[in-house]
Amino acid sequence: MEGVLCIDKEAGFTSFDVVAKLRGITHIRRIGHAGTLDPMATGVLPVFFGRATKCCDICPDQDKRYTATFRLGINTDTQDITGQVVREREVLVDKTQVWEAIQCFLGEIWQTPPMYSAVKVGGQKLYQLARQGIEVERPARKITIYQINLLESKGQTHTYTIDVFCSKGTYIRTLCEDIGEKLGCGAVLTELRRTQAAGYTLNDCITLKQAEELFKEGLLASQLKPVGSVFRSLPAVLLDSNQTKMFQNGVKLPLSQIKAPVENGDVRVLGNDESFLGVATVFPNEGILRLKKLFALGGTDS
Repeated sequence: MEGVLCIDKEAGFTSFDVVAKLRGITHIRRIGHAGTLDPMATGVLPVFFGRATKCCDICPDQDKRYTATFRLGINTDTQDITGQVVREREVLVDKTQVWEAIQCFLGEIWQTPPMYSAVKVGGQKLYQLARQGIEVERPARKITIYQINLLESKGQTHTYTIDVFCSKGTYIRTLCEDIGEKLGCGAVLTELRRTQAAGYTLNDCITLKQAEELFKEGLLASQLKPVGSVFRSLPAVLLDSNQTKMFQNGVKLPLSQIKAPVENGDVRVLGNDESFLGVATVFPNEGILRLKKLFALGGTDS
């Protein structure tokens, strides 16, 4: 089995738990995942099998989409409902004010990673320090919120649900807390569902239970998406039969002999039979196409 299996992760599981469960189901060791989800979060978790694991660190589409629910008036040490309450404040804002506050976070913004995160400071993961009661300075990082919409509001409980389309590295619980601070009353994340990751959506997903049932029926492989689908956002370069052999042998190809974008950047490379071969980088100044990662998994690119 080789390819991408999109799992709709259930609450209570870590991303590694999902990988461990799938190893137990399929008896395949070479499995990885892209885009870690907190245990309380649910939703899209792309899981890679076999040689497809080579694309875990070079997925071109790193943007994510989430549906998140937060409650105003509360702050916790983890920024989500699983943590210890550290502050409570009166909520004196309405739906319109919440909407206006949310819009302030559109575009490029700076976000400070939470203490309960896997970000490393001084070579140590922040959550390890947080569990010891240690808080350290964390450098803010630039992220992008492409879209943010208010989906639902429950005034009695001061609970709001938002849809967020954002760049890699965005912490939604931090975003919710920051919205609460903007409103002067604090906020805590109560529910989180990822609806898009690595270009895949919930429509592409199956549950772990479904995966187990399909494996018993010998049908799980039919749910795997070709590794080429991970790179569908990249421009395609089609090679002839001779160029295909050269590329698979790691030979740099002259741009003058192939149809490739003139801009510097990555492309997905297809063989003469239109099968996905791998990812390459265009170097217009050098006039070459250079192999970045070879897959050659066969099958049509989609």
